[in-house]
Amino acid sequence: MSSDTMTHTEHHPAPAAEQRPVPMIEPHDDADDNGAAAGEGERKRMSTKEYEKALRKIHVELVQLQQWVVEKGLKVCILFEGRDGAGKGGTIKALTERVSPRVFRVVALPAPTEREKSQMYIQRYFRHLPAAGEIVIFDRSWYNRAGVERVMGFCSDEQADAFLKTAPFVERTMVNSGIILLKYWLEVSPEEQTRRLKARINDGRKLWKLSPMDLKSYSRWYDYSRARDAMFEATDSGWAPWNSVHSDDKKKARVAILEHILASIPYKKLPREKIELPKRQKRGDYVESKFHVKFINEAN
Repeated sequence: MSSDTMTHTEHHPAPAAEQRPVPMIEPHDDADDNGAAAGEGERKRMSTKEYEKALRKIHVELVQLQQWVVEKGLKVCILFEGRDGAGKGGTIKALTERVSPRVFRVVALPAPTEREKSQMYIQRYFRHLPAAGEIVIFDRSWYNRAGVERVMGFCSDEQADAFLKTAPFVERTMVNSGIILLKYWLEVSPEEQTRRLKARINDGRKLWKLSPMDLKSYSRWYDYSRARDAMFEATDSGWAPWNSVHSDDKKKARVAILEHILASIPYKKLPREKIELPKRQKRGDYVESKFHVKFINEAN
């Protein structure tokens, strides 16, 4: 952990916004990879009813956050990292399903092109950083270099180490420029990861989620653990700390992360005028067209 005591909200004062207490997201603990506290057995999972109730309230708050971000011209950047099958995609879907994609913009970059490979490593990510009034969400980010690229041999250890030394300074520049930077790591147990990846194999709706790289990465569990630990140690700074959560219970993890995001960005509900639908115009001389429009059959 960095000795720098500067907090994220101290870098981004918002006097007119409501300051909410930021909840703690449980840090990763290798001795507790099964998602349960020592001696407590399996934790109670969140029911679908509890999840939907919590999510409904969160979605209302996210719409209010969206309006505040647009009104005040805030720049927010949220990174989601974690092992394959940890639940990044589902969390991002829960975060974005009730807000505008023009404000909440998701970035999931493919493998770099030959031209991008010749650029400064982080260069291709820079053009996606938020402008005023935007929340940019990275589904995997520049931290690919510290994880999959290092473990799978797409970069050298020297390149990975150089990235880890540089990243905190780059992120401090981002924060000093006015970007609110939030970094999340989703940690799944080996047993739950196996269950989820097997489910992808046997479900035609999920086959697209299982890439050849996922299969190659699966056997490298402890190589990824070492890479993750080195990443945390080098890049968990006072201005851009890592927030980690156990994600064996997807519903609990999603709710915890979304609540943490809401608490990490000072905002308040903006007043608005009462909305009433205007009266429709009268038919007048309009006559239905005789052109035959083809309609598809509705499901029974």
